[in-house]
Amino acid sequence: MATVDHREAGQDDPESEDEVYEVVDLTEYARRHQWWSRVFGNNSGPIAEKYSVATQLMMGGVTGWCAGYLFQRVGKIAATAVGGGFLLLQIANHSGYVQVDWKKVEKDVNKAKKHLKKKANKAAPEINTFIEEATDFIKRNIVLSSGFVGGFFLGLAS
Repeated sequence: MATVDHREAGQDDPESEDEVYEVVDLTEYARRHQWWSRVFGNNSGPIAEKYSVATQLMMGGVTGWCAGYLFQRVGKIAATAVGGGFLLLQIANHSGYVQVDWKKVEKDVNKAKKHLKKKANKAAPEINTFIEEATDFIKRNIVLSSGFVGGFFLGLAS
């Protein structure tokens, strides 16, 4: 192992001159750890060991409420945009401004369905792995997860 001199400017402590550092392969580390380990810190155990139940419920509830509120607002805007666009297209079609070739639309939709089925079959193992990891995370952090779900429903209702 190599020694490294890590003295900063103005640091004259003779005991700290030689320290040994371990070399870590980051690619191997990233393969062995889930994404939430990088977000929430060291995965030494569930979050329950680090915070009290009340803190977990509050963190989960607040994040769930924010997610539910945003989901509700974005959902309303998206539904209005899609519905309004479809309504305008129908009015334009009925008035004669637009002529829709429905046979071509049907052919393109069927082609897109086939393409999506092929892609879905290839992505299935990755999706299953993600679902297993998410389920494991929820089981280990049940208090935080239940707070999130409750907050999400409150966010949808507000």
